[in-house]
Order: sequence, then C-alpha cells, then structure tokens
Amino acid sequence: MGRKSDRGGKKGKQGGKVVDTAQLARKIMSFLDNHFGQEFNAKQIIKKLEIRDSVAKGAVEPTMHKLAAAGSISKSPRNYFASIKEPEFIEGEVDYVNPRFAFIKPDPKHGIEEDIMIKEADLKHALDGDRVRIMVYPTKGSSGRIEGKVLEIVSRVRDEFVGRVEISPRYAFVVPDFKKMHHDIFVHRGDLKGAEHNQKVVVKLSEWREDDKNPTGKVIRVLGKAGEHEVEIHSIMAEFGLPFEYPSGPEEEANAIPEAIPQQEIQSRRDMRDVPTFTIDPVDAKDFDDAISYQVLPNGNYEIGVHIADVTYYVKPKTQLEKEAFDRATSVYLVDRTIPMLPERLSNGLCSLRPNEDKLTFSCVFEMDENADVVKHWIGRTVTHSNRRFAYEEGQENIDNQSGDFYQELTILNDLAKKLRKRRFDKGAVNFETVEVKFKLDEKGKPLGLMVKERKDIHKLIEEFMLLANRTVAEFIYNKDKGKDTFVYRIHDFPDLQRLETFATFAKKFGHDLKISEGAKISKALNQLMDEIVGKPEQNVLEQLAIRSMAKAKYTTEAKGHFGLAFAHYTHFTSPIRRYPDMMVHRLLQHYLDNGKSPDPDPWEEKCVHSSEREKRAADAERASIKYKQVEYMSLAEEKDYDGIVSGVTEWGVYVEITETKCEGLVRVADMNDDYYDFDEKNMRLIGSKTKKMITLGDKVSVRVVNTDIDRRTIDLEFADNGPKQRKRR
Repeated sequence: MGRKSDRGGKKGKQGGKVVDTAQLARKIMSFLDNHFGQEFNAKQIIKKLEIRDSVAKGAVEPTMHKLAAAGSISKSPRNYFASIKEPEFIEGEVDYVNPRFAFIKPDPKHGIEEDIMIKEADLKHALDGDRVRIMVYPTKGSSGRIEGKVLEIVSRVRDEFVGRVEISPRYAFVVPDFKKMHHDIFVHRGDLKGAEHNQKVVVKLSEWREDDKNPTGKVIRVLGKAGEHEVEIHSIMAEFGLPFEYPSGPEEEANAIPEAIPQQEIQSRRDMRDVPTFTIDPVDAKDFDDAISYQVLPNGNYEIGVHIADVTYYVKPKTQLEKEAFDRATSVYLVDRTIPMLPERLSNGLCSLRPNEDKLTFSCVFEMDENADVVKHWIGRTVTHSNRRFAYEEGQENIDNQSGDFYQELTILNDLAKKLRKRRFDKGAVNFETVEVKFKLDEKGKPLGLMVKERKDIHKLIEEFMLLANRTVAEFIYNKDKGKDTFVYRIHDFPDLQRLETFATFAKKFGHDLKISEGAKISKALNQLMDEIVGKPEQNVLEQLAIRSMAKAKYTTEAKGHFGLAFAHYTHFTSPIRRYPDMMVHRLLQHYLDNGKSPDPDPWEEKCVHSSEREKRAADAERASIKYKQVEYMSLAEEKDYDGIVSGVTEWGVYVEITETKCEGLVRVADMNDDYYDFDEKNMRLIGSKTKKMITLGDKVSVRVVNTDIDRRTIDLEFADNGPKQRKRR
C-alpha cells in the first residue's frame, strides 16, 4: 500500500469519525489573529469556535500544541495560546451605518482602499464622524470584509445632540433626531433644565462608562414643542452645530468701523465710479457680493468689469471679526433664514454693493472683442458705484422685451456669456442643471406652496462672468511662477471610472445609454445625457445620481484642475461676503500684486481643509431644512394619488420621487401586501415571488402619502394602484 500524503494536514480518525486538522488549524489561527493580545486555552477555544463534536473537541489541544511547536502561534507555561502575527494600527473616521456595525474610512496615508468593518461591541462607544485609532485584524472576518476593533477615540466630532425628551416617573431619555446616533441618551431628572415630555432639546453627553449601553447627558437648551417651525429650524441648527447668534465681540468691532471711505484710500485705487455698473441678484438678496460694469472702448471692444466686495479691507487678520469669519467659513442658507459668515453691518451694509453708494472693490477688468475673446485683463483694487440693482426677473424681462434700464448692455453681456459658455462646454465642461426647490412660507413658516426654480439666461450670464473672473485670478497666480506660489485653489478631481460605470447602469434602467470612456469623452457623454433628460420625470433623480458619482470639489493649495468646469486652474474670488476661502484668495492675491514672496503653504492648507469641512456642514444643513419643509408640505398636502418615479430600490423598500413636488418618500416592503417580494441587488429591482411583477429603478408609479415624520424627516408612501405602471421598453 502506498503511504498517504499528509500535505495540507493529517486527517485524524477516532471512533470512525474524521477530523480535518488542517482546517481546524486555520480556524484556530484565524481566531487568535483576530484576538491579538489575548490568550486562550483549549477549553476556551472550543467554546469560542462553538465546536460541539466530541472528536473535534479532542483534536483542538493537540492541534494547538503542533502549531506552537511549529512557531505558528505562541504558548505560555500555563498552556495558554496567542497569535504571533502583528496587526496593523490605523486611524480613520467612523461611518456608523446601522445599530449593528460601523465602517472606518482609513486616512489616505495608510494606503488602504477598503473601509474596515467594526462590530458594535468593538466600537468602544465611538460615534458617527469620530476619529478613532483601530487595530485591523490580520485575516478577513466571516463577513468577507477586513474587520477590526477600536482601541481609542482620538477625537469626538460632536458631543451635543438634538432630540425629543421622553420622561417617565423615575428617569428620562432623549431620543436623538440624528439618524446615525443609534443610542438614546439617559438624562437624570434633575438635569432636564425644565424640559417637558415630548419637547425638543439639545443634550450634551457627560458620561459613557464602558459597561453602560447608553450614554448619560444633560439638557443644555430647551428648544420647545416638537413640530413648530421655529423649534424644528433651531433643531436643525443645533444638529449641525450652527450658531444661533453673532457674538458680541465681532459685532462691536464691525459697528466701530467708520461708514465713510477715507479719501486717501480712494486715491490709492483705480477709480471706476463713472463706468455704468449694476448688480443682479435674487429678489430677496441683501448681501451683494458682485457687480458688473460695462462700456464700449474707442477701438470697438468691450470693457467688462467684474467687481467684488473688498471684504479684507474691513476684516483684518488677528481681529475677532476674522476669527469668527474663519470659524464659520461660510454663510448658511436655510429655507427661511441666512446664518451669515459676517455681521449684518458688513454683509448687508459696508461691504454690500448697494445701488447709488461708493464701494471699495477688488476687480477683474476684461477687454473683450465681439467673439468673447479676452484681449487683455487687469486685476486690482478699485472703487466703484453701482447705478442699478436688478433682481434676476427684472434683468431677464429687460432682455426679453428689449426695453428698460440697461437693456442694451444686458443684451450684449448675454451674447458674450453664451459664447463663453459654448466654448466652455466645447472644451469638456459638464452641464449639471440641478433642480432647486423653493418654498413660499407664511409668517409662521408654514409652507403655502412649492416651486421649482428656473434657471434663465440672466442666471447663466452672471455665472459665466464670475467663472471667468475666478479662472483668470487662478491662472494669473499659477502662471506667475508655474504653480510654485502658495495659493488657494478650488479643485474637482477626475471622476472614478468605476463609480461612473455604476451610474451608467442606473441611467440604462431609465432607458438612457451612457458610454463611459477615458478623457474628455466622459464630459461629452454626460452632457448628451443631461440634454436628453431635460423636462423628463427622471431629470432630478439622474442629475442627483450623476453628481453623487462625481468627485467632491474642495479647497486646497495644490494647483490641480477642475474637471466639472474643464479649467486647468480655478479658484473662488467672487463671494468674500459669504465664503472665507474668497477672503484668503483676496489676501494672497494682493500680497503677490505687492510683490510679496510665497508664504509657507501648510497654514493655508489647514484653512482650506477647515473651509471644505464647513462647506459640507452648510450643504448638509441646507438639505435637512429643505427636507423638513418637504415633509411638512406633504403632511399638509391634499390627500390624492401622485405620479412618481422609482428613484431607489433596496431590500427594505422602494424610494419614489413625487414628480409634482420633487419630494422623495419610501414604500416599505413590509407594507406591500399584494405579494412577497425578493430583492435582486444586481439589477436593483424587487420581484414578486408569485406574480413575478417587477419594481425597477425608473418605473413610473402612482403613490399616496400614508405617514409623515417631521422628527426623522421621512415620508411613508404606498402604491396607489398596487404597483408600477408598465414602462415602455425601448
């Protein structure tokens, strides 16, 4: 008889049963590796691995001794065993996706592409957004993913939460509004600050002992009765850490600034007060960042001036005004109010380019021919005088009717803007015309109506000249020393092809064929798709999905390009009243115009990172306020069937965007009684097990509202006709 090979481990026989010792050894090593720093004896391993077979139990200790003898694991004198494999230690940010587990997004320096899964028991009470130090297990877990455990919370991103108080005779809890806070917060009755049952409050975490399931906190602010407009808006402000009032110190500094412009300052600038100038803004705007001047030169060319409020003349470094502006980094526009970056005295007064007032400005002045080619440009500080304040609607009316103030100037500017815009798209810019929703509110904030903002030529006119100024400033500084000078750029990375391919799959389900390839052809394909969907029910859904598949724009000192705009270099120069990075740009620009040397980039990069984070916070808060009003609007809307489009399909339900109101709600699978539905993840659809009826992304459906939850900002729907209308297949 030939001898059996024992490569891959012997199979031991006892009582007729066979134990695969190689597989057992792998299980033991994997368990020990994933419990690095802990020791276990054979009995504990049997229990942890849930080995119930008596023969397999008997094989555990001999297998462990063999592994130790081979140097694969370590053994203590007391017959306790441990891993010898070194785990990896990394830092990252927590994405707490559901109550059972979270993912850690590793810092880029670690070079780990995949997010690391952490089970709830191994989170060490880390919360969503926290920075943590974790141990990565050497082998993948049962989930098939890289797993790990939190060793230390490096920093908490937040310790204050908004929620509804629930009071019982002996204790109270705050149920947080924030969807990614999966723990109610225990509050001693003496720490309620007078809050009553079901009121909205802000609670601050005070303690979270290792063995406690829930954190303990103290109420620090009582917002009021849940559901009231002011209370809900304050809840959103508190949820995102937005300030409720402007501090007195910066206010006092702003109020102390003289109204009159010193004559000496006027003489040091280019005086453009005699050139016809006007502002074009939303009808309810009060902070006018930018103005445009226009005149025809003797050679027949046009001189177009883009004039921007000179905020840095008033806001000096190391002042309280500066510190507060940096901390806020951006104005935030909620549905019913603006939370300004600067005090009102500056934002709506001294800096605002109001009509019939002399103003200090920072300008890009272009000489352009009739083909919209820039013959030359000038950048510097100016003094200007706006002759007219246009609302968008007025300006558009004057162009359409060919009458009214400055109609000839506006018409020529519009023609030039169209040429600039066409050239931009020809070079590969992506045309994202996102749908914006605006609410008409009564004096108590109740939504009376909802309208979709329409972008007309006048909006695009302003946009093109602001883009031209921003690009010109960025290129001017870059070309000064081939990008070696420290500057603040606005960059937008080339999109990830894999994410674009996923988006193309989505688009195909709506009947659109998006061909993804390298280079500028991506822009052409995206623009073709954007043109195809204008006015169609799926427009908003696909625009939002397309934007999500793109890289996020950000501020940085790295001189990279902007994919979406197809600019080699780009910055933000045109809105310093509402954006701190524009103030940074103004300061650096003047520094170089004064022949200053390039400063150390590190402090500027830190400010860029902070500004990008604050920008994201503002966008999230703005979206939350719109969603709140959408939910409230649908709670008050007429009880009827609404046409909608399936905007998302998951194992728990079908997301539907209501075409009329652009509000998104959820039809829960648990509430779909006509059949049992299976989720086909690959094709993003639900399939009825009996009827084989399919509910697919892009289906046109009819729905009715069954429930609205303002706290969680959700709308529950049901199909009005037992499912989707059959879509015509192309």
